[in-house]
Amino acid sequence: MATPDAPSHEEPAGLALGRLGAGSVAFFGMAAAAPIATVVIVIPPVLAAGAGPLAALSVVAVAVVLVLFGTPYAAMIRRAPSAGGVYPQLARGLGRPAALTGAWLALAGYHAIQFGLYALTAQAAAPLLLGWFGVTAPWWAVAAGCWAVVTLVGTVRIEVAAVVITILTVAEAAVLAGLAAANVVRPSGGRIETGTYWLGDLARIDRPLLGLLLAVAVLSFAGFETISTYAEESRDPRRTAGRAARLAVPAIALLLAGVTWSLIVAAGPRGVAGRAANRGPELLFALADERLAGWAVTIGRVMLFTGLLAAILAVHHAIARYLFALGRERVLPAVLGNVSERTRAPRAAALTQSLIAGAALLGAAVAGAEASARTARWLTVGGSLAVLVLLLLTAVAALLHLNRAPGGEGAWTRFFAPLLSTVSLGVLVYLAGLNLPALLDVRSGSPWVTVVAAALAACPVIGLGHALVLRATHPVRYAAIGLGGAVLVVTPQRITPEKAPAAAPAPARGENPWSWDTPPDASKDDIDDKSDKKTEPAPDEAQPAKIPQQRAPGAHRPERVQPEVNADS
Repeated sequence: MATPDAPSHEEPAGLALGRLGAGSVAFFGMAAAAPIATVVIVIPPVLAAGAGPLAALSVVAVAVVLVLFGTPYAAMIRRAPSAGGVYPQLARGLGRPAALTGAWLALAGYHAIQFGLYALTAQAAAPLLLGWFGVTAPWWAVAAGCWAVVTLVGTVRIEVAAVVITILTVAEAAVLAGLAAANVVRPSGGRIETGTYWLGDLARIDRPLLGLLLAVAVLSFAGFETISTYAEESRDPRRTAGRAARLAVPAIALLLAGVTWSLIVAAGPRGVAGRAANRGPELLFALADERLAGWAVTIGRVMLFTGLLAAILAVHHAIARYLFALGRERVLPAVLGNVSERTRAPRAAALTQSLIAGAALLGAAVAGAEASARTARWLTVGGSLAVLVLLLLTAVAALLHLNRAPGGEGAWTRFFAPLLSTVSLGVLVYLAGLNLPALLDVRSGSPWVTVVAAALAACPVIGLGHALVLRATHPVRYAAIGLGGAVLVVTPQRITPEKAPAAAPAPARGENPWSWDTPPDASKDDIDDKSDKKTEPAPDEAQPAKIPQQRAPGAHRPERVQPEVNADS
């Protein structure tokens, strides 16, 4: 018997299938990580603190941790490819409340990162507007222009958006590589000193600085994990996203570590701290201006702006797909699960995300807020911390699920890789919390530390509260969390024990699960003879309707889930 909140018997309209390859998905992840933004706003303060070559080495160390994480991450994607990213993975490994907690962490984190990127666009556009047109535009005007572009591209076919993202990301990487090559070709003092890559006495390394470096490095990769949100639209939903993650992480690491090392080479190991402290976000362009023509520096500034735009686009698409997945399962309003009939893009979710971003930008402009590199740092670091916690939860979920329900993976994929990544990510979360004031570049008692910590703590509270409300008011929706919306839930009628018939055997896979009253070996003539008989059984001989055998009984669980029914309907 159908219930008001039961999913439809028909398979819901989904996203476009088979439109993205591993390369395109990898560029989405690289764009979301925004490597050029990391080089401009994150690396200079680290170098100013005296990190030296440790800054580049910490990026490589974190990349190793994320490669470890990528193994169970790819295995979980193979089992549950979904536009919801890690949301269904958490449902399988840690349960439905953890899945909703992860969903709220993802939505809050990616929105904060996006708002920080919007704040940076004004800083990136200011030198260009002043040099080309001699004007100084307010930050909200630049952000509004970027918002209009993102809103437009966010509703087009995914392959069109992939082409735009790919072009912008390739151009960004090429310019960064060119600037790094110029720094290496013309090093400080005419030669590359050993201090640019040799650590010297390891005992003299400042341990708090090392913890800060590892925390900064892992936050620099935030965004690559959005790769899993494109699994349903890839050519091989179970493998493309995993391959893309293995491509994106080394590419981001090579780019960030290489450019960071080139900055040390260009400024000199003894002078880089002072130059970074004086120039701040302008360090990259100041060093380029000493070695290249003015037009080359201008191209670098253009790539900073377009790289930020690509990052906003990538984050926008990831948020839209999270909203689509939650709407498809009716965890959030069902309208978010609608797709465009022509483009198969999650138009309702994309427009909703644009409205949220537009309302936030408008509110900030009306309130008189100022967009600066420091504001962008607060927002992006806070959002990246939420993503880091999300990665830790995903690693734990993979460790539990892959061992609780083995599916052919080896011991490395099923146990050792998720265990090592869980421990490593746990250490990084601890280091990030320990160095939160330094990450935000504020004093220990700053209100921003309290705001960020409170926002992170609020996500589990909201997620658990959301789960409790759904379980109490819509148990069928709660039971379908993480199943992608393509399930059919049948709720049997209550039957008293004295009248309950013997449980009917579950139908074999491929048979019609609704024909419990028809023996599997019954011929068509037998069925026709029975249908011709109009005699009704006596009241005292009436038998209650048979129900399917329960898999997992419980007030909050579906009594029978038949995915094959939707496939046949």
